[in-house]
Amino acid sequence: MNTLQNFSKGLIKENPVLVLVLGTCPTLATSTSVTNALGMGAAATVVLLCSNIVISALRKIIPDKVRIPCYIVLIAGFVTAVQMLVKAFAPALDKSLGIYLPLIVVNCIILGRAEMFANKNKVFDSAVDGLGMGAGFTLALVLMATVREVFGNGTFMGMSIPVLSDNHISILTMAPGGFFVFGLLIAAVNKFSANKPKKKEFGCAGCPSAEICGKVSCNPPAKEAAAND
Repeated sequence: MNTLQNFSKGLIKENPVLVLVLGTCPTLATSTSVTNALGMGAAATVVLLCSNIVISALRKIIPDKVRIPCYIVLIAGFVTAVQMLVKAFAPALDKSLGIYLPLIVVNCIILGRAEMFANKNKVFDSAVDGLGMGAGFTLALVLMATVREVFGNGTFMGMSIPVLSDNHISILTMAPGGFFVFGLLIAAVNKFSANKPKKKEFGCAGCPSAEICGKVSCNPPAKEAAAND
């Protein structure tokens, strides 16, 4: 996999939200406005990039038995630094994101990339992976937030939209509307994705217990088969 493929896989093919279905809680909670979505996406991307780089650099030093606690400590340190920066330079965004900004520490995307990629690859590749996954997370957030804010609130990044501002669908800004838009986006990605999952085979060929039952349950005896014919 070259650098471009490593980066682009996080956008659609392995999008952490719409394909891997990770980070659902912050996605639904912070996608009510485009501003919040961009802020959360940027914060998560910075943490992903920094944690992937450091974990990849220390992958041969961190003992295998305590790797998960070590990852969490490193991630928590980067999240704390990001939160302090947001509080200092964007207090309104910090207030708007609320508890979901520090909860990046337990975001499955961050820990998942540390365990599945940064722990096994070089620093540069891990940095590119972090940027790609962060971009994919931000893209999913912005897409959801655009639909929910434009049609649910009649605004875009706080700016009122004529006609829609007086005829908005308020439920889209609530939890049911969030799940509805989330489902639509996942369905769209599955519909147009070139890498669709293969259909499972039925019968003995696709049965994980075929070796145990001796294929007796799936294949009726010859006499019964003849009688059915």
